[in-house]
Amino acid sequence: MRILWSLGLWGLLAGFYTHPYAQDVPMQVEGPVKLTLEGGIQLQANRLTFVKLFNGRDLSGWKAYLADPNAKMEDVWRVEDGILICKGMPLGYLYTEKDYKNYILRLEWRWAPGKQPGNSGVLLRVHGEHKIWPRSVEAQLMHLNAGDFWLIDGAPLETDPEYVDKNAPRHRWRKKSVEKPAPEWNRYEIIVYNDRVILRVNGETVNAGTGAEVVAGKIALQSEGGEIHFRNIELIVLE
Repeated sequence: MRILWSLGLWGLLAGFYTHPYAQDVPMQVEGPVKLTLEGGIQLQANRLTFVKLFNGRDLSGWKAYLADPNAKMEDVWRVEDGILICKGMPLGYLYTEKDYKNYILRLEWRWAPGKQPGNSGVLLRVHGEHKIWPRSVEAQLMHLNAGDFWLIDGAPLETDPEYVDKNAPRHRWRKKSVEKPAPEWNRYEIIVYNDRVILRVNGETVNAGTGAEVVAGKIALQSEGGEIHFRNIELIVLE
């Protein structure tokens, strides 16, 4: 069995995506493969597939759901200089055309320079009816709250009881705050594997839970009231 350390896997992407067209072609590593995470957590897969979810040019591979039925995706989301920009209104989300079940997701975000930071989130394993908001586990992006969990529409997740918000039990606080001040870029690494979800912000594990629904679903980025920028949205699919 090949043994790799997941956070070092991204180094394999660097050479592969140097070619301007390679980013549109998934790269696979055949297994079986064992990934060892911080804390000794192990993941296993028969195949790893590296995917650029955002190609840096347009919104290929994405769809949008917006609370305003008259709004269009391009009214809220646009691409400039390799950056995916979300205006923040109306409420809604950009979601992947494909479903994913087990994966390691990495992305970078920042709040728009010169504007007030706001709210957003990464929705994991989105399934069921499209609405505001769909059943999913949210990896919070609200300014100064990155790394919190929100459990949406009854989505289950067991976390450390000490970090459950007693006033809103579906809200689970992060164990530490390592978010950089706006408008600096921050990095999320999100591990979704079987019933486990782990959130890492800027290289540090800040939250984790078990008991999540083991279903394939969309990955979504929220439009929730503040202009937010994304880049380098990459995925390692564990098959």
